[in-house]
Amino acid sequence: MNLIDHLNWRYATKMFDPKRKVSEQDLEYLKEAIRLSVSSYGLQLYKVLIIENDEIRVALRKASWDQSQITDASQLFVFCNYTLDYDRHVDDFIQRIMTAQGNSSEGIKQYGESIKTSIAKMSAVERKSWSEKQTYLALNNLLIACAELKIDACPMEGFNNQAYNQILGLDELGLNAAVIAPVGYRSASDKTQNRKKVRKTKEELFQTA
Repeated sequence: MNLIDHLNWRYATKMFDPKRKVSEQDLEYLKEAIRLSVSSYGLQLYKVLIIENDEIRVALRKASWDQSQITDASQLFVFCNYTLDYDRHVDDFIQRIMTAQGNSSEGIKQYGESIKTSIAKMSAVERKSWSEKQTYLALNNLLIACAELKIDACPMEGFNNQAYNQILGLDELGLNAAVIAPVGYRSASDKTQNRKKVRKTKEELFQTA
C-alpha cells in the first residue's frame, strides 16, 4: 500500500479493543517516527508521555469527559510542550548539533543566540501558542506511522489540560499537556469505521496563484 492508501484506511477511532496491545517493536517504530518529526528550528520543544498505567489512565479518563479511548487503547500518547527555560533548551539543541555534526564553530553558537533572541521577542501568549503548535507536528508523524503499521489512533483535544497537568505532575517539570492520542486497535463494535471518509474536493481545497 502507498501513503494515500494508508491515509484512506485510517480514521479517528472511537472504540478500541482493550484486549489487543501494540507490540514493543511497533511501539519503538512509532517513537522513532515522532523523534524524526519536523519542528521549528529543529528544537523539539516538547516531551511525549506514553501512558500505560491503568490507574493513571482511569484518572485521565475522568479529565477527558469520560471518553473510553483513554482507558481502552493500548497506550495513551500525551504530547507536552515546554513552558520554561527556553534558553536552556536552545543551549541543549546547539550542543546536540555540535556533537552530531562535529561543528563547534562560532557561527553555530551565534545561531543559538539568534534563536534565543527570537523567542524572547515573543509575548507570553505568542510563546504559548507557538510551543503548543510544535506538538501537533509531532502528532502528525505518529498518526501517519500508525496508519502505515495498521495501528489505530485518535487525535484528541477533548480533555482538561490543567487536570492532566496536575495528575501527571507536569507543572513542576515545566510542561503542559497540549494534545493527546490513544493508539491501539479498533473494536469490531466501532461503527464509525464503516463510514465513508468525508473530505473537501481538491477543487474546493486548493487554489494556485
